[in-house]
Amino acid sequence: MSRKLIGILRGVTPEEAVAVAGAVIDAGITRVEVPLNSPDPFNSIARMVEAHGDRAEIGAGTVLEIAQVGWLLEVGGRFVVSPNCDPEVIRATKALGLGSYPGVFTASECFTALKAGADALKVFPAEVMGPAGVKALRAVLPASTDIYAVGGAGPENFDTWVAAGAAGFGLGSSLYKPGRTAEETGAAARAAVEAFDGIGG
Repeated sequence: MSRKLIGILRGVTPEEAVAVAGAVIDAGITRVEVPLNSPDPFNSIARMVEAHGDRAEIGAGTVLEIAQVGWLLEVGGRFVVSPNCDPEVIRATKALGLGSYPGVFTASECFTALKAGADALKVFPAEVMGPAGVKALRAVLPASTDIYAVGGAGPENFDTWVAAGAAGFGLGSSLYKPGRTAEETGAAARAAVEAFDGIGG
């Protein structure tokens, strides 16, 4: 069973995409996201899919438009992450058989996303909401709903978020930022996996 961790490689270039993604996957994070505000993101995603698609799910982040969902499918991507809750993007994602992880912050956005077919909810920015906010949402959402905390959640505080009701995490700058090598990214990914597994994730 794959860990409920998403490695967010914002700013990765096509030239380094395969090596950096490989380091993350080798560490045990088998969902890797390339935000679409990265350089030539669909090229990076296509290269990752070709190199690692048999052992990981590669997807796109910062997806704001329906057309981008179709482009992702064309290069072999398997899930869509957004910073916002757009029911049209969610429905288009599910219609193409892809995983949907929209960004939410309020109870209204959570239920709108679930009604549109979202597979899980990305609470963003989690550092603003805090674990107390996640706990409050958890009390009203369906028990089967997975909440991913993104922004301000990392290995040093996974346990606090899980105790509040988070099921998983998206790891961005704590994992990768432009200029970081594949080796450095892999070390950060291993630390995250160790911390996540340590709380019975």
